[in-house]
Amino acid sequence: MERFELARRIYDCAHLTGTFLLRSGKTSHEYFDKYQFESDPKLLKEIAKGLVPLIPAGTDYLGALEMGGIPIATALSFETGIPVVFVRKEAKEYGTCKFAEGPAIKGKRLTLVEDVITTGGQVVISANDLRTEGALIENVLCVIDRSEGQTQKIEEAGLKHRALFTMAELKKAGENK
Repeated sequence: MERFELARRIYDCAHLTGTFLLRSGKTSHEYFDKYQFESDPKLLKEIAKGLVPLIPAGTDYLGALEMGGIPIATALSFETGIPVVFVRKEAKEYGTCKFAEGPAIKGKRLTLVEDVITTGGQVVISANDLRTEGALIENVLCVIDRSEGQTQKIEEAGLKHRALFTMAELKKAGENK
């Protein structure tokens, strides 16, 4: 699928209007419901195809960040054959008591996968947690970068991030049908 068409489809699927309370406590008259594109298998497959060229060479595993990164990384794994590590925000308190589920990560090069990045706070926390377990983390992929250039936390953590789209690109595609 052509890039502009993919952006338009994501926008059409996930852009909502109304009155919404944001995590920041602010009220907005528009909302981007990422779970709408993550739950659409055809659109998710096209998103994964678009992300494949952004995966850095030498990636051993995709690190799927809870919860939004899980469907994206799983779809990428199907497209590339790269295994996935499922990364919790906190270690579970039973069973294996791990925060990173899947193959052993020590000495492995992980590319973290997220659906939307705004400030990158959770990405940095998860990267640091994985690094304490011996994972090599330098790169982050996301479908949508809504940071508007505010990526200091990510850069200060020694991470490079690549996005399939910025929020501005999605809005432009949605407005120019």
